[in-house]
Amino acid sequence: MTVLSRPAPPAPPAIRHVPRWAHLAAHTITLLALPSGVWRLGLALGFHLGYTEEGYRTVCPPGFWGPGYLVLLAVLSEGAALLALGLVRPWGEVVPLWVPFAGGRTIPPAAVLVPAWAGVAVLAALWTPLAAWWSMPADDMTPTGHTVVGFLYLPLVAWAPLLAALAVAYRRRRGVTKP
Repeated sequence: MTVLSRPAPPAPPAIRHVPRWAHLAAHTITLLALPSGVWRLGLALGFHLGYTEEGYRTVCPPGFWGPGYLVLLAVLSEGAALLALGLVRPWGEVVPLWVPFAGGRTIPPAAVLVPAWAGVAVLAALWTPLAAWWSMPADDMTPTGHTVVGFLYLPLVAWAPLLAALAVAYRRRRGVTKP
């Protein structure tokens, strides 16, 4: 009886050393979106969490779509933050072996760096203005709510610079010489 087996995939290239600061930065990014995400989930559950009655109805309209949108936004934000781990983990350089048809293949650096830099641009545009949160008007929030929400969103200001630092470290580690 003849036994046919699939040939073993080629051994993935050795993963270069990732600096400790890069690991810490990537894991910090995953935590930056957590406070605002938990706050959004609270809003989706019906808690006003700093909004006036009218402001709450604006942010979370009744029915399925208002709370559904907030839950989706919280999940997508945390999912995007978790992608930063790809800049320091082996699966950001080599497709995991369990992935059909592509397992074990080296990921071109541009396939990681282009989305990373696009993310830096989008995140900087979204969250950098929040550094001035307390000078922004908040007619639909209570004074205490405005202060608390400011502290919940303030960590997001650090997301873009940390991601930029990780992208630079990834580029250096992968040996990319062309801009």
